[in-house]
Amino acid sequence: MGSIKDNINYIGDEALSAAKKIVIKVGSSLLIEEKYGSIRKQWFASFISDVVNLQRKNKKIIIVSSGAINLGRKILNLRDRTLTLEEKQAAASVGQIELAKEYQQHFKKNKLISSQVLMTLDDTTNRRRYLNCRSTLNTLINLGVVPIVNENDTVATDEIRYGDNDRLAAQVASICDCDLLVLLSDIDGFYTKSPKKHKDAEHIPLITEITKDLELMAEDAGSEYSNGGMKTKLEAGKIAISVGCNMVITSGLRNNPIGEMNLSNSTWFIASKSVKVARKKWILNMKSTGEIEIDENARKALQAGNSLLPVGTISCKGNFNRGDVVIIKSKDNSVLAKGLVSYNHLETEQIIGLKSVDIAKTLGYNGRSVLVHRDDMAFYKE
Repeated sequence: MGSIKDNINYIGDEALSAAKKIVIKVGSSLLIEEKYGSIRKQWFASFISDVVNLQRKNKKIIIVSSGAINLGRKILNLRDRTLTLEEKQAAASVGQIELAKEYQQHFKKNKLISSQVLMTLDDTTNRRRYLNCRSTLNTLINLGVVPIVNENDTVATDEIRYGDNDRLAAQVASICDCDLLVLLSDIDGFYTKSPKKHKDAEHIPLITEITKDLELMAEDAGSEYSNGGMKTKLEAGKIAISVGCNMVITSGLRNNPIGEMNLSNSTWFIASKSVKVARKKWILNMKSTGEIEIDENARKALQAGNSLLPVGTISCKGNFNRGDVVIIKSKDNSVLAKGLVSYNHLETEQIIGLKSVDIAKTLGYNGRSVLVHRDDMAFYKE
């Protein structure tokens, strides 16, 4: 029998090794040299090398990055006072270009492509925007691109702001059905109390449930340059583990912060493996508003783990909208699965039997290549 520490290290190593989709959140205090308001070049290069190494292991990476406002406030000479909302928006507009340029240049050196995705809270609460956002992000990472996500501070107001990128990162992980969320922080995990204020604070290396006691231990950060404290990290953890995504809070102060993650500088939040099973059950229990009949080739493709394409459909019934649950049936009328459909019933009728490349010609716009995505499908016999 190994020690508790050995077991926790194994759990962390297994979670990282098994993860296929990973969201990494980088805080402004790690990216930006506060005194000078500029990128920490050496640290940034080491962080990018960690991401490149993960990509080489066939992992799909999304980065949620802060830093735009603090870069912009230097350029606009706004560093010596508290900013109004409008000034933050202006600083974000200027700084976002600088931030994106830094990522682009470093990834380009490693023969990788990065992209910029700006989001607001409404993008995850509105069903259509949610589906659009997920489709865009998944398309990017499937093409090998590293999306750089940030809150759209340029247009966000107090009412629609996430307020910190910890929760934004958790929402992105939820949207894209990710396996692991990495929160790079200026603290090496979760403690019973603030280690900056209390010498007797104890490090907690493993958390499997976020209890009221843990919430009481959390304290907000007090720095003007960092919105997210431990409370927001716990809230991010709630979101992540509720959808079956593991999370780790780890120190980002050292170079190569991901490559150097270990027991002493991290806290692992391990999600129950039954959560994703529960989501499948939720889809199966949802009331369907339509039916889609598929051919034999499509049936075999679905059973092999692929999404449902229009080319494999024979007919559809019902009055359904995009995002509704539909029943998927075979030619012999056997019910195979349920899933969230990517088109409404009128659009589906028009693209039945079409190859994905012909969808735009028929509908008059570029739509989704899949009718029902595999991640949004639950089989009756799985």
